[in-house]
Amino acid sequence: MALIAQGATFIHQYISSFFQQTPCKSPEALKLGILSSAQINAASVIRPAATHPDVILYAIASRDASTAAQAAKQYKFTKWYGSYQELLDDAAVDIVYISTPNGQHYEWASKALQAGKHVLCEKPFTSNGDEAKELVNSAKEKGLTLEEAFHWQFHPAAHTWRHIIESGQHGKILRTKAVMTASPGVPKGDIRWQYDLGGGSAMDMTYALSFTRYALHAQHPKAINSVTVRASNDDPRVDAAMYAYLTFVGPHDNEVHSQIYTDMERQYVAGVIPRFWELPSIEVETDMAIIFFYNAMMPHLYHYISVTDKTTGQTRYHKQYKGGPLWGNVLTTGGKGGSPHWSTYRWQLEAFVDAVTGKAPTYWIPGEDSICQMECIDALYEAAGLPVRGAPTKKE
Repeated sequence: MALIAQGATFIHQYISSFFQQTPCKSPEALKLGILSSAQINAASVIRPAATHPDVILYAIASRDASTAAQAAKQYKFTKWYGSYQELLDDAAVDIVYISTPNGQHYEWASKALQAGKHVLCEKPFTSNGDEAKELVNSAKEKGLTLEEAFHWQFHPAAHTWRHIIESGQHGKILRTKAVMTASPGVPKGDIRWQYDLGGGSAMDMTYALSFTRYALHAQHPKAINSVTVRASNDDPRVDAAMYAYLTFVGPHDNEVHSQIYTDMERQYVAGVIPRFWELPSIEVETDMAIIFFYNAMMPHLYHYISVTDKTTGQTRYHKQYKGGPLWGNVLTTGGKGGSPHWSTYRWQLEAFVDAVTGKAPTYWIPGEDSICQMECIDALYEAAGLPVRGAPTKKE
């Protein structure tokens, strides 16, 4: 139930702010600019930045000046702008977070790079694979940091889950099943239903594909066996739900069968009970075990990693809120191994700031991975007989 998980994160961030002291800001702190006044901003970057000593809440922009002014006052930004371009024209801005509608990510990430800003761009990275390639190439040419905000991948729980899979104790991966749904559904009229803005369940709920590719260290699937969609009643180009059955090549060079299910209006049980327990998750079957990562999208709220032995039926549970295989020995701005109060977004910001300031980030999503993610989504839409989001970019 993705919408509830997102709402819970807002509450989590608010409560956590009482347990985390606002640090003194470094004289060299990066000045953050935010493009859009999206509701997600508070949880995804504003509160994480408030607890990071090397980031200053400097400017926020909205297409409506009064909205930007209100947000600036509420969150204590130094400046506000009534247009995105005005913010990018401010030479003092060092890093930009982009949370515009999906279909506008490429345009504004590209303009931010042109303006010399480092960019943290919300998922999905762009509207399609062609845009993703151009964006990554632009960042490389300009020597700027560009990162897709797949925040869940930065959390210690994600690393622990993959470490368990890769430990060799449970054999090779045979199949995966990733699910992300919304019940109650995404409200009608929401931008996620609009084709021109990059709407659709495979776009908005791209986490399910991300879980799968992350577990397998996979790029493109070897085969797309089948893709079925339930189209929106208002626009047949928009997938309200998608079910994909794919074949990947796993880490042991064996075929792995993967199911991916996304649904922006998941049916209630018996027509009356929303599936509040159905949080974004993935199940991985190996030779000897079933490994399940519950709430992989927002593990800072609550998660568990269960490992069920296929022979004995016994299940062991794991949880990881700090430290872990990657962060365990790292001295972060929250102490060694990070803080258990940090959200996925705060872990992400820790790595992003390190990358921008020339340090080796503890975890990173390469641009090539973001390109593959978008190309996979393109391929799913093509297999389903739906148009790829966004018009392909053309070079002059």
